[in-house]
Amino acid sequence: MVARLTSDIWVSAYLTRLRLADIPAYVTAKGDATAGAVVVKVALLNGQARAYQRSFDLLADARIWVVLAEGPEAEVDALITRQRSRDPDLWVIELEDRQGRTLLDQPGLAE
Repeated sequence: MVARLTSDIWVSAYLTRLRLADIPAYVTAKGDATAGAVVVKVALLNGQARAYQRSFDLLADARIWVVLAEGPEAEVDALITRQRSRDPDLWVIELEDRQGRTLLDQPGLAE
């Protein structure tokens, strides 16, 4: 059995990785410390944004990050607000990066 990190520890480690890569990041909604789901929004600083959430790929039998929403930042924000209204345990991390870097594809974050 694989031990999973608690949400607050994962978020803390993720923020450290982002800081080391000089990617500004902010926790805009703090969810359940133990098992809250996480949404990562990246603002592209041109009015556009993308939001990612973790999902389970049945074919690969693995957890993956998938695009939850993409488009005008106001629309992505509205979707995240709706998600939070349904799930108060949801964490929301917002990044600012013109290139759209999230580091979610890196080892330790991708799984």
